[in-house]
Amino acid sequence: MEMTSSSEREAEYHSTDFDWEQLRQEIENLPSFSYHLSPHTTASSTSDSSLVEADSWRRFHRRHSTARFFKERRYLLKEFPELLSCHDSVKVIEVGCGNGSTVLPILRARESIVVYACDCSEEIIEKAKEIVVTAKSITRKDRFVPFVLDFSNNEFPEWLFCTSCQNSSSAKSTSTENSHENEEHINSSILDGNRCCVGGVDFVTLIFTLSAVPFNKMRSVIQKCSSVLKPGGLILFRDYGVYDMTMLRFPPEQKVGFREYIRSDGTLSYFFSLDVTRDLFCEAGLTEVELEYCCVRSVNRRIGKEMRRVWVHGKFQKPVL
Repeated sequence: MEMTSSSEREAEYHSTDFDWEQLRQEIENLPSFSYHLSPHTTASSTSDSSLVEADSWRRFHRRHSTARFFKERRYLLKEFPELLSCHDSVKVIEVGCGNGSTVLPILRARESIVVYACDCSEEIIEKAKEIVVTAKSITRKDRFVPFVLDFSNNEFPEWLFCTSCQNSSSAKSTSTENSHENEEHINSSILDGNRCCVGGVDFVTLIFTLSAVPFNKMRSVIQKCSSVLKPGGLILFRDYGVYDMTMLRFPPEQKVGFREYIRSDGTLSYFFSLDVTRDLFCEAGLTEVELEYCCVRSVNRRIGKEMRRVWVHGKFQKPVL
């Protein structure tokens, strides 16, 4: 397992190494970056292609399934202390779990936390299982419940939060005899024998996941995440921010939408502004709790080059009914 140095990990906690507004002014005054500011594209849009989303990420995970590619997100609990503040049993779903880099620190946080995790790649789900099973600090492996799901194109399984339980206050009821196609992925010990679902989750984590979804599907993904969240629960969000170093590296021919780019391997990458992020989540009926740019300055020692990283950090709450 590849580890980052302590100094590199600590750097990820700081969000004000430089001023984002100053960065914006600098970038927008450079003619060479003008194509990043234009809403027009210079490449054929691929946002509507499901193959670009799922198949490209499956190939990506297949190429990067080794332990060398694994870097545990150790900053997570410091950025989202809510995961530590709950004393009762807590349910979390990690959307787009990859190889488990986010899952591991959450499982270590408390013995009472159960983590459900999904990704579109069966290979990467198996890799995440392997990493959790071999982690010495996690005694109860049944607290990790992974399942395969292309969440940008499909609904979450009803064993997470069935329609009947979501609408329990209404007269309409849903038969518990409904077929739960993905139920084989869940450990039977998680569910009470008299319950049709786990009753929703307390937290949804979207950590560098939403940017990989075509922009025109992001609202749908957030709605799906909200649908499995308990009232009062939180979506914990962290993703690439506009004018991040990686955005500025994209050439014009890889731009497929406003702030949306396609990599050479076919995977997508979107870069969020605070306004767009706010609109996406609030339009899904969620309430903004925190939203800010994280601006981190780091140095690539190998080539001696300074890197200015920009991420968007957010917390959004599902209203209590």
